Amino acid sequence: MRSVVRLLLVTTAALMISACASNEQEEVLPEETYYENARDAMNSGNFNEAELNLDYLETYYPFGRYAEQAQLDLIYARYQNLDLEGARAAADRFLRLNPQSDHADYALYMRGLASYNLDIGLAARYFPVDVAARDPGEQRQAFRDFSELLNRYPSSEYAPDARQRMIAIRNRLAELELFAARYYISREAYIAANNRARFIVENYSTTPFVEEALIIMAETFRFMDLKKASADAVAMLEENFPDSTAFNEDGEFQVDALKRKDRSLSSVVTFGLMGDE
Repeated sequence: MRSVVRLLLVTTAALMISACASNEQEEVLPEETYYENARDAMNSGNFNEAELNLDYLETYYPFGRYAEQAQLDLIYARYQNLDLEGARAAADRFLRLNPQSDHADYALYMRGLASYNLDIGLAARYFPVDVAARDPGEQRQAFRDFSELLNRYPSSEYAPDARQRMIAIRNRLAELELFAARYYISREAYIAANNRARFIVENYSTTPFVEEALIIMAETFRFMDLKKASADAVAMLEENFPDSTAFNEDGEFQVDALKRKDRSLSSVVTFGLMGDE
């Protein structure tokens, strides 16, 4: 009986000690203390600690004097912590709670920046990644965010960088289309290749990939025996890229990008998507 009582006493004491420790950990600090801790942590590059203090600040003082700045700092801390989805969510929350804020342009910029880098992810920091071969995914969302920033805040200090990133996104999307066109050519799916090339010319006319797209159009149209369409593509190529290597010394279009090879029936009927390797 005594052993049972002793065990109960020991268990009760342990629970009381645990409760005291828990209460000590959950002690609410002054608002300014959380903010200063967060700023010190960010200045020293300790973004985990900064994010922790900013979360406390938002939890205990959601309408305090540092609330708006804490929300902005949380976007930055999460971005620096490589929590890109978290940074975007924090930016969304800031814009929802502070639609008229003088810092809304920053939140829009950071939201776009998070999406801009989200597709590549951590793997690209350590392993070679062919960006053109990846699904663009969040790139289009980043383009929309940067576009909204430029429309709403054309004089923002973040506008020039956003504009350059929009150009980079367009180039990346065009390169992705060209990557697909090349793949279809390798599978002898020339109609699909032509469609991809035309999409580049019609939608990404200011990108560096238009020249090759026009060459693919000319070649695939010629293969499909669409002589006028092929001639029009060659004429457009000559007008915009007179020094293209697609023209020989006599100025004649002379490219043979489409290499024919024997293919199985299954490869033909599936447009090359399931053909033999």
